[in-house]
Amino acid sequence: MPEAPGKFDTAMTTWQEWQDAPWGRLRYAIAEANLVRHLDGLGDGPLRVLDLAGGDGGDAMRLAARGHHVTIVDYAPAMLAAATERAAAGGLTQLIDCVQADVTALPAGLAEGRFDVVLYHNLLQYVDDVPATLARALTPLRPGGLFSTMAINRHSAALNIAVREMDPAAALAALDTDQARTQMFDTALTLHTAEEIIPLLRGLGCQDVQHYGIRSFCDYITDDARKHDPSFYADLERLELATTALPPYMHTARLFQLTARKRDS
Repeated sequence: MPEAPGKFDTAMTTWQEWQDAPWGRLRYAIAEANLVRHLDGLGDGPLRVLDLAGGDGGDAMRLAARGHHVTIVDYAPAMLAAATERAAAGGLTQLIDCVQADVTALPAGLAEGRFDVVLYHNLLQYVDDVPATLARALTPLRPGGLFSTMAINRHSAALNIAVREMDPAAALAALDTDQARTQMFDTALTLHTAEEIIPLLRGLGCQDVQHYGIRSFCDYITDDARKHDPSFYADLERLELATTALPPYMHTARLFQLTARKRDS
């Protein structure tokens, strides 16, 4: 999520409605399932998780519910207030810490390499210098720790336009640009692909990079109303989970998620 408090504060209602919608629930459920694959072996007992620009805690609450200690860093006070409320409602207050800060300038206590897991979800599309941004995000992670990043998949842009907007001309134009715009936050985006980010992570000392797709089918099913049906949603979630790491589906999913281990010193 971008670092623009005013836009976040005014878009809170829309954002929370999106999270509660089927496509929002899928985004968090699949990301959690992908993370859980890699948590074993990181250490005994609760893990220390840093959720950069974690907003109102969509990822954090799921990991805290598993017993892990999560520090959410975000620049928007309204998002952190909502995260605090969610933690209290879920009985997770002791496992959630909220810190108001710019993720590009973390407080000294957070910038040290002491976290077992660092989440950097939905930020790459908002930054100008991706290698430098990834390097900063990896700094708080201990050697051997797990890093997870997520972003809108540029490969999905033309397909999404063609299917949902039925505009082949606009889809054709989308093939030749990495620029887009988010309606919710009215912010310009630069779209990336997993194939671009994977070598950057490896160059920054990451290994065991895994590529997952998030919402490989959901966004291309145009009957959004049907997705609210519990039975249909359950079938859709099973399909998404079965294909999150299965080619070719992960390559055209709406989002890509990459997990990696920080190489031991």
